[in-house]
Amino acid sequence: MEVTRCSTIVKKDKHNGHSHVSGQRFDNSIPSVYIVGNPNVGKSVLFNQLTGTYVSVSNFPGTTVELSRGIGQINTTKFNVIDTPGMYRFFPISEDELVAQEILLHDRPDLVIHVIDAKNITRMLPLTLQLLEAGLTVILDLNLMDEARNLGVEIDIKKLERNLGIPVVATTLTSKNGGVHLKERLVAQLENNSHEKASHKNSSHIQYPPDIEIALQEIEKYLQSSYPIRTRAIATLVLQKDYNVTELVREREGSRHTKILSIAKGVQAKFEAPSSLLIAESLNKASKKILAGAFKAGGKKQKGIAGKLSEAMIKPTTGIPIMLLALLIMYALVGVLGAQTLVAFLEESVFGSIVNPWMEQWIDQAIPWPVLRSLFGGEFGIFTMGLRYAVAIILPLVATFFLSFSIIEDSGYLPRLAMLIDRVFKKIGLNGRAVIPLVLGFGCTTMATIVTRTLETRRERLLSTIFLALAIPCSAQLGVMLGLMAGQPTLLAIWSSTVAGILLLVGYLANKIIPGEKANFYMELPPLRLPKISNIFVKTYTRMEWYFREVLPLFILASLLIWLGKLSGLFDLIVGGLEPLVEWMGLPRETAVAFLFGFFRRDYGAAGLFDLRNTLSGAQLLVAATAMTLFVPCIAQFAVTIKERGFKTALAISAFIFPFAFLVASLLFRVLSIFEVS
Repeated sequence: MEVTRCSTIVKKDKHNGHSHVSGQRFDNSIPSVYIVGNPNVGKSVLFNQLTGTYVSVSNFPGTTVELSRGIGQINTTKFNVIDTPGMYRFFPISEDELVAQEILLHDRPDLVIHVIDAKNITRMLPLTLQLLEAGLTVILDLNLMDEARNLGVEIDIKKLERNLGIPVVATTLTSKNGGVHLKERLVAQLENNSHEKASHKNSSHIQYPPDIEIALQEIEKYLQSSYPIRTRAIATLVLQKDYNVTELVREREGSRHTKILSIAKGVQAKFEAPSSLLIAESLNKASKKILAGAFKAGGKKQKGIAGKLSEAMIKPTTGIPIMLLALLIMYALVGVLGAQTLVAFLEESVFGSIVNPWMEQWIDQAIPWPVLRSLFGGEFGIFTMGLRYAVAIILPLVATFFLSFSIIEDSGYLPRLAMLIDRVFKKIGLNGRAVIPLVLGFGCTTMATIVTRTLETRRERLLSTIFLALAIPCSAQLGVMLGLMAGQPTLLAIWSSTVAGILLLVGYLANKIIPGEKANFYMELPPLRLPKISNIFVKTYTRMEWYFREVLPLFILASLLIWLGKLSGLFDLIVGGLEPLVEWMGLPRETAVAFLFGFFRRDYGAAGLFDLRNTLSGAQLLVAATAMTLFVPCIAQFAVTIKERGFKTALAISAFIFPFAFLVASLLFRVLSIFEVS
């Protein structure tokens, strides 16, 4: 089996901010199966089972923002498998929905598996109808059937299949129930290659208001070019003012495009409500008609301790203590087990007593040139510093953070946290949905910046990107900060309060200054589940492996650049320029080196700060930790910010953060001096 986790190729229109995505298949000689559906319905689980490979699976929405591509094989049938980001509708609002729409528009699939949450079929079936209206060959996968049955939901699979005219399969993918049947239907559908059959058979599911039906027929007459989906679906998207489809029509129809837009404008003038709302209402009516007699809603709610705990997590009076308890558990794992126990063992017993002395001795014997010896050993050597930082300091912190985070995300707690803090987030221009990228930022701010695509408006995506760059420490950096202040709860409380206060203050001001529309808040609320130990450890290992593959080469590169900087004198020159700044913050001159490291990576700088922990007072540790937390984003995050928000925006964010971090830290130092905190 083969799988690739790849970023989509995104070209952004500088005036409108829309994305154009292109992708390529693994093997054009075999059919392609696309997995689509709402967030958090089990698409990644199905991808894992079809390809035999692992992609992170979580119990909260918005985890898939890129395309996962792999090769699947069932008996002798081989096929490409593409897992798309979550989409609620064919008419996209957020950027991750746009990615899913465009991959369907530009790479016509041989088969689409629409995975839905069976207990929420009434809300999710309209997307099935849109896929069918587009002329795509579809298998409907009613997943999470165990949860649906527990809530009293009843679905007549055979009747639903007859009403839709497509294969319908009931599954519980997490326990592999129904998976074999789904694979059988998949193979049969590929062998039948029933594109034409699906096109004419499913064209009458949706009846729009008469004026819209007439407009669709008129627009279709002018759509004379070739399109990857049916022209009726293209016309429907034009009526909804879908930017990318409208641009596609403009490119392909030439002068006919003007007449098409005139028809769309004319039909909109006949209604007070937007065409998109009327189309959505028609889809809901068609769904209800199809489900009539085939679906019976359950009246049950999640029972027992899980149901009561779910309600408690959302209410402020009980939700805030639960949130603090979750943070305390994370601190115990990362700040105590990771930062104190594991780091102390690896750094002192392994590297301090065994690895570094042996390496220094070997380097002295094997390399006769002092200049070259300093590249591999000594104060800034690849082995003695770069490797030690990566393995002895960063790795245990990342491991314990990802372990604790995997437990929290698999339980279903994060969507409830989003509901809890929605009111606070509205004060800073966001809503509860933004908790997903911001919380993911505590794992890796680079990946979290990509996840901001799931937010609905450009304004929300920009604000979240600013917060991720300013006040969200990544897992390794957070672990180092917890380790620096371990055993000093007062310092930890001041640090966390300062960083949280800065985030709220900057967010409040940015909310007042940055123009743009505010999005409504909606989020899937999955049931609370007991995390599976196997999934937690596999996910933790996979994330550690990914992080370590990323961080180790960069740490080695940083050591190489420092070595070159030392040889050329540039390193000492930059450190000399930073020394007045760190002294202004009340820190010793030696900390300038750690802040220089921070330019390469935040966690690299934090690790450098960790090396100096025994030479700093409590107040100096607090000031240094605050400055490092608010410091400029690492190179990787800066590069992703350029890709997602544009070069000017990325540069403006960094230009604001750099002086702001030092200003806040210097003010904190003076406040601590007044109160004689040492």
